[in-house]
Amino acid sequence: MPDTIVQPAPAKVNLALHVTGRRAGGYHLLDTLAVFTELGDVVTVASSDRDSFLIEGRFGDALAADGENLVLRAREMLRGLASARSGPVAIRLRKDLPVASGIGGGSSDAAATLKALRTLWNLDISDAALAEAALHLGADLPMCLAATPLLARGIGEKLTPVDGFPRLDLVLVNPGVSVSTPEIFRALHSRGNPALPALPRHLSGETLTGWLDRARNDLETPARKIAPVISEALDALAENGARISRMSGSGATCFGIHDDAAAAARAAEAIAARHPGWFVAATTTTRELEADAVA
Repeated sequence: MPDTIVQPAPAKVNLALHVTGRRAGGYHLLDTLAVFTELGDVVTVASSDRDSFLIEGRFGDALAADGENLVLRAREMLRGLASARSGPVAIRLRKDLPVASGIGGGSSDAAATLKALRTLWNLDISDAALAEAALHLGADLPMCLAATPLLARGIGEKLTPVDGFPRLDLVLVNPGVSVSTPEIFRALHSRGNPALPALPRHLSGETLTGWLDRARNDLETPARKIAPVISEALDALAENGARISRMSGSGATCFGIHDDAAAAARAAEAIAARHPGWFVAATTTTRELEADAVA
């Protein structure tokens, strides 16, 4: 078996998100269409003589490498499933995505850790069993483990992969603010909204754009009231050629869908030049990203 695994932790983008109810325990019920991008963090795990955890990258200083970090919680959860088959590991997280920004960064990092350690430790744990166990770490974990275009319902655990999904050229913009997810949910006007409309039978960039015009992100309006700079980010995307611009998840990261990669790159360059303090990146959607094994 290889002794080092390099696992991408892609950004998750909620193209649409409807809040459809609330469970007795407080979890909100969601209906969302999510995609994953080539842009993301990277988790590297390696066999070692002792456990260690290093965080580096553009946003590495924004995270604490303590027991509350989702990467370490994922490691310990998998150890509980693996019993004596798990040895000490050195984990390195390259944190290139903004923290707490509505694009699944922490959940994607934890999912990448679970995938990498399952391979490193050669564990016979199915994808379904891993997703069920990981749900206790956070509602986004099953989505991030799948890391493919999908519809998610319930609290995020009921997944339906979407085959034949068109590649999208995106610009991601985070205006450098953190917004509180609980505060946004408390500010929701309605928690019993209709589910997403049915997807077109034949998906293309054009039919998807038409579908997105009929969908929304129910968290966007309260987020914009709490952090008005989100509106500036959405305006910047629209002014630079985005066919659709919307907030992802609970924010504050917003996305714009562009005609092609060149248009996305031009838009990202223009927005970054005007707003040098913002996180701005052009990227594309992708299918599931595979790990690299290093002997």
